[in-house]
Amino acid sequence: MIPIRGTIGFTLSSRRIGPVIQRGVEYSRMTDTITHHRIQFKKPDLEKLSAHHTVVDMHFHTQYSDGHDTVGEIHETARRLGIGIGITDHNEIKGALELATQNDTLCIPGIEVTSVEGSHVLVYFYSTKDLERFYLHAIVPAMGADVMSSTSLEMEAIIDAARRYPVVIIFPHPYSAAYTGIQNSYFSEERLLGLYEMVDGIEVINAENMNKWNLQSTVLGFNIGKGITGGSDGHRLTQMGRAVTYAACPPEREAFLQAVKECQTRVMGKEIDLLRKVTSNTIKLKSNIRNYPDLIEKNIRYSYTLFNTKQRSLRESMRRNFYGRGR
Repeated sequence: MIPIRGTIGFTLSSRRIGPVIQRGVEYSRMTDTITHHRIQFKKPDLEKLSAHHTVVDMHFHTQYSDGHDTVGEIHETARRLGIGIGITDHNEIKGALELATQNDTLCIPGIEVTSVEGSHVLVYFYSTKDLERFYLHAIVPAMGADVMSSTSLEMEAIIDAARRYPVVIIFPHPYSAAYTGIQNSYFSEERLLGLYEMVDGIEVINAENMNKWNLQSTVLGFNIGKGITGGSDGHRLTQMGRAVTYAACPPEREAFLQAVKECQTRVMGKEIDLLRKVTSNTIKLKSNIRNYPDLIEKNIRYSYTLFNTKQRSLRESMRRNFYGRGR
């Protein structure tokens, strides 16, 4: 199949992305791959990338949320690979603060907050002090029964609270299973447009995600015209570096975060294989045992929302067909 080239044909109001082409982008129906000078779907050669760029795995979890490994093990692996690491535990900051004390590894301190809708947002901080303040003042009072539970904050409230500090805000895996990505039926098209205006960018490659969803996230990243990031969303050391964000900037936290904001980053990554996905999901499942009541409630709520959305869509389609035949 010959790759198709052309101009983009997608708007943010589109829930489902069909064949989408943009100048500088190749879309192949056969291989389901998109290549672009800023985004490459392939396993990163970390040694080669690090020779000329600052390279960071922007999405990694520790034992403090649903990860498998200690901060010490994560630090040692990142140092050996020669990359920076963004610790982004779910509704928790102990791991990010702990890693930030290590001077021989670039640490991007962050947190992955779960909104009351069940969707995730990544917030990266220039200062660990600001991360602590945000966590204590905004997240702790809104915490659920467990770190893996939803907070009581709507997505807009989380972003507003984070904007009181110098931060970079990213929507991770916007297209993903159920409601964890921002592109789901909880959010109306009008609300989504407002949310995309509020953040700094999109995670376009998530190594734990499905390839088809990463492709959709990539197209979304092109369309909103903001920063792009990539991360392994790793829960085990073997996943580290499978998807990375890199930039031609000094290996310093402020410089790197500014590169994200100013659309100067590139992303390279490849989804992990099925066996590793199963292993990773088993670890996350064990970490979520205490969170089952919250998960069940969110699934029921999401199913109800999805059902109502489908009903409205069907009624609107029938109405258009009826009046179309009448004319």
